[in-house]
Amino acid sequence: MPKKQKLELTWIGKNEEPRLEPRILVEDSSKSYGDKNTNNMLIHGDNLLALKALEQNYSGKIKCIYIDPPYNTGNAFEHYDDALEHSLWLTLMKPRLEILKKLLSNDGFICCQIDDSEGHYLKILLDEVFGRLNYLSTFFVQVRYASKTLKQDMDFHKQIEQIHVYRKEYGAKPILKQIDTSVEKFNYYVQEIGQGTEIELGGKRVIKFSKEDYEIKKGEGTEQGLKEIWASGTILDGNSSGRFFRDYLSGRVSDDGLGVLYKVYGIGDDQFDYRYFTGPKREGATKGKYYQGVPVSQLGENSQSQTRPIENFYDMAAEFGNCRLEGGADFRSGKKPEKLLELILKHFSSTGDIILDSFLGSGTTSAVAHKMGRKWIGIELGEHCYTHCLPRLSRVCDGTDQGGISKAVDWKGGGGFKFYELAPSLLKKDKHDNWVIDEKYNPDMLAAAMAKHEGFQYSPHEELYWKQGQSTEKDFIFTTTRMVTASQLDGIVEEMREDESLLICCKAYQKACENKYSNITIKKIPNMLLGRCEFGKEDYSLNIIDMADSEDDEEFIPVGPHEGKKIKSKKTKQDSQETLF
Repeated sequence: MPKKQKLELTWIGKNEEPRLEPRILVEDSSKSYGDKNTNNMLIHGDNLLALKALEQNYSGKIKCIYIDPPYNTGNAFEHYDDALEHSLWLTLMKPRLEILKKLLSNDGFICCQIDDSEGHYLKILLDEVFGRLNYLSTFFVQVRYASKTLKQDMDFHKQIEQIHVYRKEYGAKPILKQIDTSVEKFNYYVQEIGQGTEIELGGKRVIKFSKEDYEIKKGEGTEQGLKEIWASGTILDGNSSGRFFRDYLSGRVSDDGLGVLYKVYGIGDDQFDYRYFTGPKREGATKGKYYQGVPVSQLGENSQSQTRPIENFYDMAAEFGNCRLEGGADFRSGKKPEKLLELILKHFSSTGDIILDSFLGSGTTSAVAHKMGRKWIGIELGEHCYTHCLPRLSRVCDGTDQGGISKAVDWKGGGGFKFYELAPSLLKKDKHDNWVIDEKYNPDMLAAAMAKHEGFQYSPHEELYWKQGQSTEKDFIFTTTRMVTASQLDGIVEEMREDESLLICCKAYQKACENKYSNITIKKIPNMLLGRCEFGKEDYSLNIIDMADSEDDEEFIPVGPHEGKKIKSKKTKQDSQETLF
């Protein structure tokens, strides 16, 4: 029987999936900031390994994911060398998207920003990972003005970027725009003093009043009142009143004079069968206004609100041009304005939801999430995790960051975050080419790592030393580097209930321990782990190096989440490591 075919994007190396090691995260409390009870996480490390580290505890818990992956444009940025061969770029993205999908809650959303260098391929890849039926929209964002583009040797200006929006599952609904339907703004009243002159414009009956024949008063908003609207800008194309002013009233000042009021019959969707328009009131002016009543659909719905669809085009060129120093983080290329992230989080999350950005860059997503009352997880491998994200998010917590959206949301500071380093690989090769436990792992780290490898939650018991983690209420794990003896097993069994089971992970044990108790299983480290995953691999960033730009006094450090980056060699010291995750 022929194999069932499906529509998919293929490339060299697509099915060569990495066998990821489930690492632990180690808190560096010297870099954690603010509220010690916070669950916010700033993680330094390869983002694919970091996502794998989060998988056990956060699968199905993230409400909104925003990522700004490398655009693969071939342009070298200050912080990123954005030049990955096409198939390698797809290989970088696919496993990350697959884990991100697992982390999303069933009612969650992922928003992926990209430009047209890889945007169409990313869309197809997202269709494959999330399902084409879960595609919701693509936002088109103007990020720069053509007149302000510095590269004049280009044939085409890159003014627009895209944000592909997907849900995790059918039924997830974004938060739509709320339109206030109260009558508060319907507070203008037209009093006709004279009879006016009847004319016809655009096939409609029109009464023309000179400025002495009418009076417009402002009072309390009621269902009988009118709302004042300027007939200018997009209004001139966006509705029937704007178009009528554009086509038939604009330019009549030369015939009718200044300050004229037009009563146009047969237009609008309110309770009246007419709508008032005013022309320019002073010399040289061209704009006018119109006055509309409460729409018929809203009558009787005082102080209620209605929803409107979410737009898919946003002109944020000004914000992109002015965001370079937002948050006190100078990030010259690829930085996103806080207003953009506010827009995304407003429509795809609520207060208290968890937000994730695994390509954190300068920290914008986490900063905005914090100010908007969301919980957050940010992942970044680059040196700018220390130089940009850490100080920026500290300023957010203490309230000294008053840029971006701070004033709009009345941000005064508060909260905190914990800083985590990705632990090194659990196993490494010794000088004899044998796999051994890395000496950087202390007993607590080893116990936490083994619990994660075996699918247990690491949670040491306060009294029973052998209860270091559990997978169910009755299944426990114990890890030790000491020799396990038969007498030790006897002591453990005395403390176990009959319905409890225990997995012991150790470097060695007495032969008498084998099959001594049916509810105790003993396995040797590292043999029990070999073949499960790739040990000793610290970087899944594809390690792309632009040899033309390399310099003798610099060391290339692969910057996984985005691209390669050349920085001065620098080793960071963890002053204290307390919390294991």
